[in-house]
Amino acid sequence: MSHATTVQSLTQTKLPSEPGQGQQGSWLARIARDRVVQIGIAAWILFSVSIPLLGHGVVPFDQPDLARSPYAMRVWSEILGPIYSLILIAVIFALTQGRSVDVGTRVPDATTAKRETLAVLVYGALVLIAGQFLGRWLGLHGLGLHLSGSMFGLSEEVTRGEVYAWSIYNFVFYALIPYCVFRWRGYSNEQLCLRSSNLGNDILVIVGVLGVGLAGDLRGNPIWQLSGHQLAVGSSIAFTASLFGTGLPIMIFLTSILVPRYKKLTGSTAATVVLGGFTYAALHLSEYWTRYESGAHAVLSVSFIMLLFGGPGMVKSYLTQRTGNAWVHLWGYHAIWPHVTDDTGVFVKIFQIGRS
Repeated sequence: MSHATTVQSLTQTKLPSEPGQGQQGSWLARIARDRVVQIGIAAWILFSVSIPLLGHGVVPFDQPDLARSPYAMRVWSEILGPIYSLILIAVIFALTQGRSVDVGTRVPDATTAKRETLAVLVYGALVLIAGQFLGRWLGLHGLGLHLSGSMFGLSEEVTRGEVYAWSIYNFVFYALIPYCVFRWRGYSNEQLCLRSSNLGNDILVIVGVLGVGLAGDLRGNPIWQLSGHQLAVGSSIAFTASLFGTGLPIMIFLTSILVPRYKKLTGSTAATVVLGGFTYAALHLSEYWTRYESGAHAVLSVSFIMLLFGGPGMVKSYLTQRTGNAWVHLWGYHAIWPHVTDDTGVFVKIFQIGRS
């Protein structure tokens, strides 16, 4: 089911899953009755089952950093990834106890939310497709939400020019243009979830989420094999390039614009979390390591993408809903972890930064 179809159906039939909306039973039962949540669970099961059925004991993707990992470990890490995201969501809930934010109220009405949501999703799909053609026309890899080599290591040459093209393209088309359009339409920075209503708690959430991420990510990380000079210069480039290439684009396109509209349409935090996960994953369907030359590889690519990015997308969506501040997700769960911690080595290689 496409995002547009899902959103359209939600405007016709809404199953409330928030306390105080007339539903009886526990909060878990209310969430389980939510149609979008049911779709999300069904998709998780379907994608999980498709991997062993179609993979035949092989992960056919260009991910050199994982090449030596056992097949079973790679598959189970994908399947169980959303569980880790739910644990992180529980941590965020605990850190934001006492806060009451409804980002859906920042959109005037459901009709406007539906129209704007469909327009943004279609626009995003066109930008995603255009990036693939533009990158190849420029003699580069396709321009996706992640730079070639990000997260899984380099296997092909990536030039400095590609880093600049990737950062500029994504920033302009996913962040700058959407932001300017919605500001022109009369939305304030507060309505776009770009202003804090509780700075102290926002900082607490950022530190808490970032601490959880770094605790797991830095142990045994190849970043410790870099010299002090490589670490300083490489991490600075990784932070800057990734901030403009993927951090700010996701913040504006998804958490600033789409998340409040999903909440307005569904009236449900859980449904908005799931839709945020689907959308974030869909924006990565053109990842450099995916393969679409056969039906089996195409299904495997989609399955890995949805399982790998669906969970983080859910967390980003939940962070914005609980705090009303899209910046929290950027600093807590994007700009530093994982893109500085995991991609500094990639930028050291691209920019040929020596050890001294």
